[in-house]
Amino acid sequence: MDFEYTEDQERFRQELREWLRENLPDGWQAGERPGTDDPEESVEFLLDWQRTLHEGGWAGLHWPEEYGGADASLLEQVIYSQETARVDAPARINAVGIDFVGPTLMELGTDEQKERFLPKILSGEELWCQGYSEPDAGSDLASLSLSADRNGDEFLLNGQKVWTSYAHVADWCFLLTRTDESGPKHHGITVFLVDMDQEEIQTEPIHQITDETDFNEVFFDDAVAREEHIVGEIDEGWEVAMTLSAFEHSMSDVFSIDQRWRSLVEFCEEHERDGKPLAEHTHVRRELARLHTRIQAGKLTHYRNVSKQMETGVPGPEGSMDKVFNNQTEKKLENFARRLLGANNALWTDGPDDGQWVTDLLMPYGKMIAGGTKDVQRNIIAERVLGLPKDD
Repeated sequence: MDFEYTEDQERFRQELREWLRENLPDGWQAGERPGTDDPEESVEFLLDWQRTLHEGGWAGLHWPEEYGGADASLLEQVIYSQETARVDAPARINAVGIDFVGPTLMELGTDEQKERFLPKILSGEELWCQGYSEPDAGSDLASLSLSADRNGDEFLLNGQKVWTSYAHVADWCFLLTRTDESGPKHHGITVFLVDMDQEEIQTEPIHQITDETDFNEVFFDDAVAREEHIVGEIDEGWEVAMTLSAFEHSMSDVFSIDQRWRSLVEFCEEHERDGKPLAEHTHVRRELARLHTRIQAGKLTHYRNVSKQMETGVPGPEGSMDKVFNNQTEKKLENFARRLLGANNALWTDGPDDGQWVTDLLMPYGKMIAGGTKDVQRNIIAERVLGLPKDD
């Protein structure tokens, strides 16, 4: 990979920086992250940001132009990740729809599904959640049991999902179901696009350690899924699920982790211990250097995966390497920050930076599970990257 960006790519970066300067929410450009304790106001804030991205042409940067995207190259997508991490831009509430469901439908959906769903995913008009984990089939996804039984041209859904992000506000769900129990567990799985606006679907929020309630339990009691909304073939949904997972694992947190490291350096420069700034203590400088080295290694791993994807045109299983390494790096960074904060760890909104450090300390616990635990990722690396025998 050539580490020098071309003039066109640098022009793209400057255009994005200018747009961010003009369009980031109030206070964001100054490094503040004004928030709200009201969950509904928080969702509205993120929806506004989603609409702003769409109106600016940045919502579907990686989507082909024929579907309303910008057809950006992989390197332009890397630049986008770098720049939005640099300014710590707000989260994209419809990331499941735009980054995972949309690309999967482009790959495997019918023409009718593409026409019906893609425009409203891109605009944020319809929000999506991902119905994967179940109480007895968390990381072992193929052990799912939520049933889909044929009833004429429809299917009746019964069972439960859990840890479903934004299910309480989602309009549609990319749902894995069990349609046949007679064969191997990877067979008999079918993927449906399910309308969440049904009385037969109930969501119960899960109160998270960060005092947020974005995760949910979702209960299906004779909910209806339509045959025309099956993605791929009946009973052959495992390959569809793996296609979506490849798109999911191709994302990388390394640039946002790098930004967190820079914020930690500033914290160490601005706060004192024993009469001098933390940044002047030898053990602090040593640990900051170790973290910086590790983050640079994470970037190189990501760039290597991007290079391979540029050759093949599709994300590969190597994205699991990114996820495992970055999860560990983020945990190390936040653990070090926790030691530096000392008694301030006990504070919430009254803590440094309005409690943002304490919130960020707790976030990695959920991120280490989301999208598959480290054991799941290591199995993918062993079997699909290194070619080792399958795990029993």
